Amino acid sequence: MRTAASTALTLATLALAAGCTSTSPFGSPNTSPVPDGATTPPVGGTCNAQPAQGFVGQMSTAKVVEAARVSSGANMARVLRPGQMITKEYDTQRLNLQIDATGRITAVNCG
Repeated sequence: MRTAASTALTLATLALAAGCTSTSPFGSPNTSPVPDGATTPPVGGTCNAQPAQGFVGQMSTAKVVEAARVSSGANMARVLRPGQMITKEYDTQRLNLQIDATGRITAVNCG
């Protein structure tokens, strides 16, 4: 026959185990949500700024930045504001969008 302490210990262990197996609303716990309209870059992820030059002059909204990233084939994009401190390492998988004080894209390059 089980004692009350043994039963309490079993219930506490089950409660802790149940808390560790909760599911994410986005699917498996290792996946992150994907924004609507986002697409993946071409295989390889190497940036080519030439196809993204058409975005110069546009406002740097999230949708425009994502479209520029996808058109360049880069895995990531960063927006560079006037006077902002940036890292200088060159990353072949990154698209850089330089903007002016109003948020308009003034230059597009890789790195």
